[in-house]
Amino acid sequence: MRRRIANGLAILLSVASLGAGAAQGPNSSDSSASPSKINHPKAVMPAKFPPRRQMDKPFQVGKASWYGESFEGKPTASGEPYDMHDFTAAHPTLPLGTYVKVTNLSNRRSVIVRINDRGPVIDGRIIDVSYNAAKALEFKNQGIQRVRLDLVRNETVAMAQQVEQLANLP
Repeated sequence: MRRRIANGLAILLSVASLGAGAAQGPNSSDSSASPSKINHPKAVMPAKFPPRRQMDKPFQVGKASWYGESFEGKPTASGEPYDMHDFTAAHPTLPLGTYVKVTNLSNRRSVIVRINDRGPVIDGRIIDVSYNAAKALEFKNQGIQRVRLDLVRNETVAMAQQVEQLANLP
């Protein structure tokens, strides 16, 4: 329960601080480093970001679906076991380890997910999110929803992880 609260807090703070680091670009030593929380065997290459003036445009808009219990514990494309309670997703082309803000276009709810798998396998869909992400986006019952994807810079995720670590202090 404590982990879920900390994850929720980290996601809310990261979304709120998306523009906080806009004045400074990534440090060359930071730009290729994967977040310390992710420990899986494959190398993680961050997504290439468009110039900042283009960051207000969506990376992609289309249909999203979710996957859950039947995949629980099975290996993902990144090599880590699937956890339906994590905020993760499957995308056909984004580098594994990339963070994406997913916004439900029907209710404007959004979450940040980490790409750790490949998919969707059904034509016409742009992303498959985990059960928890679909629940937070409030489309778990519908199964499919029109969403907007925005790339999230690594420094934004690093700030959220620091908040999560602080939240877990005794």
